[in-house]
Amino acid sequence: MSVTDGFDPDGVKCVVWDLDGTLWDEIAVESATDDLPTPRPAALAAIDALAARGVLSSIASRSAPSVLDRLDAVPQVRARFLAPQVSWQDKSESLRRIAKDLGIAVDALVLVDDSPYERAEVEALLPGVRTLAPEDVPALLAAFEGREVTAESRERVRRYRTEETRRAEGERFEGSREEFLRWCDMRLTVGAATADEIPRALELAARTHRLNSSGLTPDRLRELASSDGHELYTARMTDRFGEYGIIGAALVDRTQRADGGASATWSVPLLALSCRVAGRGAAAAFLFRLMERAREAGAEEFRVTLRPTDANLEMRILLRQAGLRRTDATATSTTTAAPATAADSAVLGRTLQGDLPGSPAWLHVSDREDAEA
Repeated sequence: MSVTDGFDPDGVKCVVWDLDGTLWDEIAVESATDDLPTPRPAALAAIDALAARGVLSSIASRSAPSVLDRLDAVPQVRARFLAPQVSWQDKSESLRRIAKDLGIAVDALVLVDDSPYERAEVEALLPGVRTLAPEDVPALLAAFEGREVTAESRERVRRYRTEETRRAEGERFEGSREEFLRWCDMRLTVGAATADEIPRALELAARTHRLNSSGLTPDRLRELASSDGHELYTARMTDRFGEYGIIGAALVDRTQRADGGASATWSVPLLALSCRVAGRGAAAAFLFRLMERAREAGAEEFRVTLRPTDANLEMRILLRQAGLRRTDATATSTTTAAPATAADSAVLGRTLQGDLPGSPAWLHVSDREDAEA
């Protein structure tokens, strides 16, 4: 039986590497010099292969923090890792900090560690984290074979590096959080998805959890997006530090009126946004602009299918803040991930009459058609 049996590559966002005995053979703190131990070529090759597929790498090592300073002195190695943790704290705590710094769920991490004790400690305290020994890495890489790699995936590591710069600037910024966000000059554009954007929308459906309304599967999303009366929208964002790329996707169902006129209802079977933009108002801005477009198109009601999970509390709060409340409408297998999930899904809705919520003041929001004109 493979160590990756039952393993979902789409759920993995970061592989966390131990150092001594895993990334390299020696014990760094026992070195007679300040030179860093030589990393194993196979480990570096695996890290690069994962990065090419949009999977981040980090470090969790129970060692002296000075080891990280020595790692910083070797940029060609250090550049491969985001949010590294080198300290004497438990591995499980290091993984929690890595997930927090990267803005991803702890369950989206995989730990590679040569120590059975360290793996057992993480398995006991973080049961959602898959742990592997170094000899299991080839099986990990094989699990990603055949998976579609989008342009967004290939840019993911670079964009997370930009995020580190953004976060560092935020810590140095003298002013309020809102003043910093205004200074960032964030711009969100919303528009109908083009053919080359569809793979990224499918990726968001598969990989997002915190800001995912329904868990609609990529296969079902692809099927519905190509059917009559449905349209897929995407959101892109930039700021003074660079491009975030496509950070949101929403499927709109306008099939509920059969008289040939404009649909009286815009139903959204899926609203999904990247966790990279959490806390910046982008999710709210995307949702609110969709509501405005619905009203401009003649819709009278706006609905979103919600499948509550342990992970998507943030999405549930957003929908409530937008004024959406549970309706008597039923989520069927045509709008949820599978027939089996319809029973645990709800349809939230609100009228489009009167005032609609406005986007955060620090975000410039426009339609892509206008931005490209």
